[in-house]
Amino acid sequence: MWKEHLHSISKEYTFSPPASGDDIAKVEDSLQVTLPRELKEILLETNGVRAIYDLGLIWSEDRIKNENRHYRDDHSQDYYMPFDHLLFFGESGIGDLFAFPVTGDGTCRDDVFVWNHENDSRKWVAPSVSKYLEWTLEGKIKI
Repeated sequence: MWKEHLHSISKEYTFSPPASGDDIAKVEDSLQVTLPRELKEILLETNGVRAIYDLGLIWSEDRIKNENRHYRDDHSQDYYMPFDHLLFFGESGIGDLFAFPVTGDGTCRDDVFVWNHENDSRKWVAPSVSKYLEWTLEGKIKI
């Protein structure tokens, strides 16, 4: 379903073999979060979505886990606000990262924000991961 939908948006998207439910559960357990339903569905169908120049629009479950562990555990950059309330899942290609906000109980909201690596701002860009993918290709997301 998702691959067909994404190919209807762009033939430039490429996909990976699907993640397993166990792989996704390990991400959630490791980061103490509940991933948004759409992200889980996409990962179960294709473990990552890449655009032209191998841009990671949606990272693999393993990269989601590792990148978020890195940002949460690396205290050498104390000039940033804490990252515990963001779940990074994709990249812009210029250093900024896309994320879901994480509530106090560990639930990831559906909204997508972009984190600016230069000034540490966090700005809303889409109401869901599906709109994020669509609007990214259409050039509607301005960073």
